[in-house]
Amino acid sequence: MKVLVFGRSGQVATELQRRAAAHEVVALGREEADFENPDACADIVARSDAQAIINAAAYTAVDKAEEDEARARRINGETPGAIACAAAARGLPVVHISTDYVFDGAGAAPFATDHPTAPLGVYGRSKLIGEEAVRSAGGVHAILRTSWVVSAHGGNFVKTMIRLGAERERLTIVADQVGGPTPAADIADACLIISAQLLDDPGKSGTYHFSGAPDVSWADFAREIFARTGLACPVEDIATTAYPTPAQRPLNSRLNNAATAAVFGIARPDWRDGLNDILSELGALKA
Repeated sequence: MKVLVFGRSGQVATELQRRAAAHEVVALGREEADFENPDACADIVARSDAQAIINAAAYTAVDKAEEDEARARRINGETPGAIACAAAARGLPVVHISTDYVFDGAGAAPFATDHPTAPLGVYGRSKLIGEEAVRSAGGVHAILRTSWVVSAHGGNFVKTMIRLGAERERLTIVADQVGGPTPAADIADACLIISAQLLDDPGKSGTYHFSGAPDVSWADFAREIFARTGLACPVEDIATTAYPTPAQRPLNSRLNNAATAAVFGIARPDWRDGLNDILSELGALKA
Protein backbone atom coordinates (compact mmCIF):
# COMPACT_ATOMS: atom_id res chain seq x y z
CA MET A 1 0.00 0.00 0.00
CA LYS A 2 1.33 3.40 -0.96
CA VAL A 3 0.50 6.02 1.65
CA LEU A 4 0.82 9.79 1.39
CA VAL A 5 1.54 11.24 4.82
CA PHE A 6 1.14 14.90 5.62
CA GLY A 7 3.80 15.61 8.22
CA ARG A 8 7.39 14.43 8.33
CA SER A 9 9.13 15.45 11.54
CA GLY A 10 6.31 15.02 14.06
CA GLN A 11 6.11 12.06 16.40
CA VAL A 12 3.53 10.02 14.49
CA ALA A 13 4.89 11.00 11.06
CA THR A 14 8.36 9.87 12.11
CA GLU A 15 7.02 6.50 13.22
CA LEU A 16 5.04 6.12 9.99
CA GLN A 17 8.25 6.56 8.01
CA ARG A 18 9.90 3.85 10.08
CA ARG A 19 7.29 1.48 8.73
CA ALA A 20 8.31 2.09 5.12
CA ALA A 21 9.56 -1.50 4.86
CA ALA A 22 6.00 -2.82 5.10
CA HIS A 23 4.39 0.01 3.15
CA GLU A 24 5.52 2.65 0.70
CA VAL A 25 5.32 5.82 2.77
CA VAL A 26 5.77 9.26 1.22
CA ALA A 27 5.97 11.85 3.99
CA LEU A 28 5.72 15.55 3.23
CA GLY A 29 7.19 18.23 5.48
CA ARG A 30 6.55 21.96 5.48
CA GLU A 31 8.83 22.46 2.48
CA GLU A 32 6.70 20.21 0.27
CA ALA A 33 3.27 20.81 1.82
CA ASP A 34 2.44 24.25 3.19
CA PHE A 35 -0.34 23.61 5.67
CA GLU A 36 -1.18 27.28 5.69
CA ASN A 37 -2.20 26.89 2.06
CA PRO A 38 -5.22 24.55 1.88
CA ASP A 39 -5.45 24.69 -1.91
CA ALA A 40 -1.81 23.70 -2.34
CA CYS A 41 -2.26 20.67 -0.07
CA ALA A 42 -5.42 19.67 -1.91
CA ASP A 43 -3.51 19.86 -5.20
CA ILE A 44 -0.87 17.48 -3.83
CA VAL A 45 -3.61 14.93 -3.14
CA ALA A 46 -5.10 15.47 -6.60
CA ARG A 47 -1.76 14.69 -8.22
CA SER A 48 -0.62 11.87 -5.93
CA ASP A 49 -0.56 8.22 -6.95
CA ALA A 50 -0.96 7.11 -3.33
CA GLN A 51 -3.71 4.67 -2.36
CA ALA A 52 -4.41 6.27 1.03
CA ILE A 53 -3.84 9.56 2.85
CA ILE A 54 -2.82 9.99 6.49
CA ASN A 55 -2.88 13.47 7.98
CA ALA A 56 -0.33 13.56 10.80
CA ALA A 57 0.36 17.29 10.50
CA ALA A 58 -1.11 19.77 12.96
CA TYR A 59 -0.69 22.99 14.89
CA THR A 60 0.02 21.54 18.34
CA ALA A 61 1.21 24.55 20.37
CA VAL A 62 -1.77 24.47 22.72
CA ASP A 63 -0.93 27.61 24.70
CA LYS A 64 0.34 29.64 21.75
CA ALA A 65 -2.88 28.90 19.88
CA GLU A 66 -4.79 31.10 22.31
CA GLU A 67 -3.15 34.12 20.65
CA ASP A 68 -2.82 32.61 17.18
CA GLU A 69 -6.34 31.39 16.47
CA ALA A 70 -6.49 32.21 12.77
CA ARG A 71 -3.37 30.18 12.02
CA ALA A 72 -4.47 27.27 14.22
CA ARG A 73 -7.86 27.17 12.48
CA ARG A 74 -6.27 27.23 9.06
CA ILE A 75 -3.76 24.44 9.80
CA ASN A 76 -6.00 22.24 11.95
CA GLY A 77 -9.34 23.03 10.33
CA GLU A 78 -9.31 24.37 6.81
CA THR A 79 -6.42 22.40 5.35
CA PRO A 80 -7.59 18.97 6.57
CA GLY A 81 -10.96 19.77 5.00
CA ALA A 82 -9.33 20.66 1.69
CA ILE A 83 -7.27 17.45 1.77
CA ALA A 84 -10.36 15.38 2.52
CA CYS A 85 -12.32 16.97 -0.33
CA ALA A 86 -9.51 16.26 -2.79
CA ALA A 87 -9.27 12.68 -1.53
CA ALA A 88 -13.05 12.20 -1.77
CA ALA A 89 -12.97 13.35 -5.39
CA ARG A 90 -10.54 10.52 -6.14
CA GLY A 91 -12.04 7.89 -3.85
CA LEU A 92 -9.00 7.79 -1.56
CA PRO A 93 -9.42 6.96 2.13
CA VAL A 94 -8.20 9.55 4.64
CA VAL A 95 -7.07 8.86 8.20
CA HIS A 96 -7.09 12.12 10.13
CA ILE A 97 -5.51 12.28 13.59
CA SER A 98 -7.46 14.32 16.12
CA THR A 99 -7.42 14.79 19.88
CA ASP A 100 -9.14 14.39 23.23
CA TYR A 101 -9.13 18.20 23.44
CA VAL A 102 -12.39 18.28 21.46
CA PHE A 103 -14.05 17.32 24.78
CA ASP A 104 -14.45 19.46 27.89
CA GLY A 105 -12.83 16.96 30.25
CA ALA A 106 -15.83 16.77 32.56
CA GLY A 107 -16.55 13.73 34.72
CA ALA A 108 -14.44 10.62 35.11
CA ALA A 109 -15.93 8.24 32.53
CA PRO A 110 -14.10 7.55 29.26
CA PHE A 111 -15.52 9.65 26.43
CA ALA A 112 -17.41 7.67 23.80
CA THR A 113 -16.97 8.61 20.15
CA ASP A 114 -20.47 10.09 20.00
CA HIS A 115 -20.20 12.10 23.22
CA PRO A 116 -21.03 15.80 22.64
CA THR A 117 -17.92 17.84 21.92
CA ALA A 118 -17.16 21.00 23.88
CA PRO A 119 -13.54 22.11 23.51
CA LEU A 120 -12.13 24.37 26.20
CA GLY A 121 -9.74 26.40 24.06
CA VAL A 122 -8.56 27.42 20.62
CA TYR A 123 -6.54 24.28 19.95
CA GLY A 124 -9.48 22.00 20.66
CA ARG A 125 -11.85 24.19 18.64
CA SER A 126 -9.48 24.19 15.67
CA LYS A 127 -9.18 20.41 15.76
CA LEU A 128 -12.95 20.08 15.98
CA ILE A 129 -13.30 22.27 12.88
CA GLY A 130 -10.94 19.86 11.12
CA GLU A 131 -13.01 16.87 12.16
CA GLU A 132 -16.19 18.46 10.88
CA ALA A 133 -14.52 19.42 7.60
CA VAL A 134 -13.24 15.88 7.03
CA ARG A 135 -16.70 14.44 7.64
CA SER A 136 -18.36 17.05 5.44
CA ALA A 137 -16.08 16.14 2.53
CA GLY A 138 -18.20 13.02 2.14
CA GLY A 139 -15.36 10.63 1.35
CA VAL A 140 -14.01 7.49 2.96
CA HIS A 141 -12.39 8.51 6.21
CA ALA A 142 -11.44 7.65 9.77
CA ILE A 143 -11.02 10.39 12.34
CA LEU A 144 -8.73 8.96 15.01
CA ARG A 145 -8.78 10.83 18.30
CA THR A 146 -5.81 10.14 20.51
CA SER A 147 -4.14 11.61 23.59
CA TRP A 148 -0.88 12.25 25.41
CA VAL A 149 1.40 11.22 22.53
CA VAL A 150 4.92 10.13 23.51
CA SER A 151 7.97 8.84 21.67
CA ALA A 152 11.76 8.99 21.58
CA HIS A 153 11.69 12.02 19.29
CA GLY A 154 10.08 15.43 19.19
CA GLY A 155 8.91 17.28 22.26
CA ASN A 156 6.85 15.22 24.72
CA PHE A 157 6.31 14.46 28.39
CA VAL A 158 8.68 11.49 28.59
CA LYS A 159 11.65 13.42 27.27
CA THR A 160 10.82 16.43 29.42
CA MET A 161 10.65 14.27 32.56
CA ILE A 162 13.99 12.62 31.81
CA ARG A 163 15.60 16.04 31.47
CA LEU A 164 13.95 17.62 34.50
CA GLY A 165 14.35 14.50 36.62
CA ALA A 166 18.11 14.74 36.14
CA GLU A 167 18.21 18.49 36.80
CA ARG A 168 15.85 18.94 39.76
CA GLU A 169 15.82 17.66 43.32
CA ARG A 170 12.02 17.33 43.21
CA LEU A 171 9.14 18.07 40.86
CA THR A 172 5.57 19.21 41.36
CA ILE A 173 3.29 17.67 38.73
CA VAL A 174 -0.42 17.88 38.05
CA ALA A 175 -2.31 14.92 39.50
CA ASP A 176 -5.93 15.76 38.67
CA GLN A 177 -5.57 15.40 34.89
CA VAL A 178 -6.05 11.76 33.90
CA GLY A 179 -5.68 10.15 30.48
CA GLY A 180 -4.04 7.45 28.43
CA PRO A 181 -0.44 8.04 27.32
CA THR A 182 -0.18 6.82 23.75
CA PRO A 183 3.10 5.79 22.08
CA ALA A 184 3.42 7.33 18.62
CA ALA A 185 4.58 3.95 17.28
CA ASP A 186 1.24 2.42 18.22
CA ILE A 187 -0.65 5.30 16.63
CA ALA A 188 1.33 4.85 13.41
CA ASP A 189 0.56 1.13 13.33
CA ALA A 190 -3.13 1.84 13.95
CA CYS A 191 -3.24 4.41 11.14
CA LEU A 192 -1.79 1.94 8.64
CA ILE A 193 -4.12 -0.87 9.70
CA ILE A 194 -7.12 1.44 9.44
CA SER A 195 -6.00 2.76 6.04
CA ALA A 196 -5.74 -0.76 4.64
CA GLN A 197 -9.13 -1.78 6.00
CA LEU A 198 -10.81 1.36 4.65
CA LEU A 199 -9.49 0.44 1.21
CA ASP A 200 -11.22 -2.94 1.50
CA ASP A 201 -14.34 -1.74 3.30
CA PRO A 202 -15.25 1.97 2.94
CA GLY A 203 -18.25 1.30 5.18
CA LYS A 204 -15.90 1.43 8.16
CA SER A 205 -15.69 5.21 7.80
CA GLY A 206 -16.31 7.08 11.02
CA THR A 207 -14.85 8.54 14.20
CA TYR A 208 -12.72 6.40 16.51
CA HIS A 209 -10.65 6.66 19.66
CA PHE A 210 -7.18 5.26 20.28
CA SER A 211 -5.31 5.82 23.53
CA GLY A 212 -2.94 3.89 25.74
CA ALA A 213 -3.92 1.86 28.79
CA PRO A 214 -4.16 2.01 31.72
CA ASP A 215 -5.38 5.55 32.34
CA VAL A 216 -3.08 7.46 34.64
CA SER A 217 -2.45 10.95 36.00
CA TRP A 218 0.47 13.04 34.79
CA ALA A 219 2.04 12.75 38.25
CA ASP A 220 1.81 8.97 38.33
CA PHE A 221 3.06 8.78 34.75
CA ALA A 222 6.11 10.77 35.83
CA ARG A 223 6.70 8.41 38.74
CA GLU A 224 6.65 5.46 36.37
CA ILE A 225 9.15 7.16 34.08
CA PHE A 226 11.48 7.80 37.01
CA ALA A 227 11.10 4.24 38.29
CA ARG A 228 12.09 2.83 34.91
CA THR A 229 15.01 5.20 34.40
CA GLY A 230 16.34 5.01 37.95
CA LEU A 231 16.06 8.77 38.42
CA ALA A 232 15.67 9.55 42.12
CA CYS A 233 13.40 12.54 41.72
CA PRO A 234 10.44 12.74 44.14
CA VAL A 235 7.13 13.86 42.64
CA GLU A 236 4.68 16.03 44.58
CA ASP A 237 1.05 16.00 43.42
CA ILE A 238 -0.50 19.37 42.66
CA ALA A 239 -3.85 20.49 41.30
CA THR A 240 -4.24 21.97 37.83
CA THR A 241 -5.20 25.26 39.49
CA ALA A 242 -1.72 25.42 41.01
CA TYR A 243 -0.12 25.32 37.54
CA PRO A 244 -1.95 27.95 35.47
CA THR A 245 -1.43 27.94 31.69
CA PRO A 246 -2.81 30.21 28.94
CA ALA A 247 -4.96 27.36 27.60
CA GLN A 248 -7.23 25.35 29.86
CA ARG A 249 -6.51 21.62 29.87
CA PRO A 250 -9.21 18.94 30.18
CA LEU A 251 -9.10 17.16 33.53
CA ASN A 252 -10.53 13.98 32.04
CA SER A 253 -8.78 12.75 28.89
CA ARG A 254 -9.99 9.17 29.15
CA LEU A 255 -11.18 7.80 25.80
CA ASN A 256 -13.44 4.84 25.14
CA ASN A 257 -11.61 2.69 22.57
CA ALA A 258 -14.34 0.04 22.15
CA ALA A 259 -15.34 1.00 18.60
CA THR A 260 -11.75 0.83 17.34
CA ALA A 261 -11.37 -2.66 18.75
CA ALA A 262 -14.73 -3.84 17.43
CA VAL A 263 -14.43 -2.43 13.90
CA PHE A 264 -10.70 -2.71 13.17
CA GLY A 265 -9.57 -5.33 15.67
CA ILE A 266 -7.07 -2.92 17.23
CA ALA A 267 -6.76 -3.25 21.00
CA ARG A 268 -5.68 -0.45 23.31
CA PRO A 269 -1.89 -0.50 23.56
CA ASP A 270 -0.25 -0.85 26.97
CA TRP A 271 1.76 2.35 27.29
CA ARG A 272 4.07 0.68 29.79
CA ASP A 273 5.41 -1.58 27.02
CA GLY A 274 5.75 1.42 24.73
CA LEU A 275 7.51 3.38 27.47
CA ASN A 276 10.16 0.68 27.78
CA ASP A 277 10.77 0.86 24.03
CA ILE A 278 11.04 4.66 24.16
CA LEU A 279 13.42 4.67 27.11
CA SER A 280 15.51 1.94 25.52
CA GLU A 281 15.82 3.98 22.32
CA LEU A 282 16.84 7.02 24.35
CA GLY A 283 19.39 4.97 26.28
CA ALA A 284 17.60 5.83 29.51
CA LEU A 285 16.10 2.47 30.53
CA LYS A 286 17.46 1.25 33.85
CA ALA A 287 19.39 -1.98 33.49
